[in-house]
Amino acid sequence: MKYEYDFELQEIAEEISRLLFPHIKIGFVKCIRSYGTSTKRTIARCHALGKVMQKAMGVKAFYALEFLSERFDKLSREEQLKVIIHELMHIPKTFGGGFKHHDHVTDKNVNLHYQTYKAKKEALKNANWFKI
Repeated sequence: MKYEYDFELQEIAEEISRLLFPHIKIGFVKCIRSYGTSTKRTIARCHALGKVMQKAMGVKAFYALEFLSERFDKLSREEQLKVIIHELMHIPKTFGGGFKHHDHVTDKNVNLHYQTYKAKKEALKNANWFKI
């Protein structure tokens, strides 16, 4: 496997976090693109530095969002945004190194967040910041 930091995905994740998930400390979340996977169904993964490792290393929680290029790159832009939202949804409000599981991170909830994201982006685009 080959891994590299992805600036574009990072910017998108930061924007989504600002609009939907203000509890996420985006400076402690990094987006990584991976190449060479042998997995058949996985598109992306959320990795966390668990409590024991945080304690041992003397650091706070840290999350890496991994996007498997072979699958992720084939998706439409909309589906890619939904995958990014899905992975960010795994990060709990406590931001302590744990995960929200798939009983919360469902297609229904991802789609609701995606619709909210689109509406907020549109509202920002249409906002007249220079009203007199």
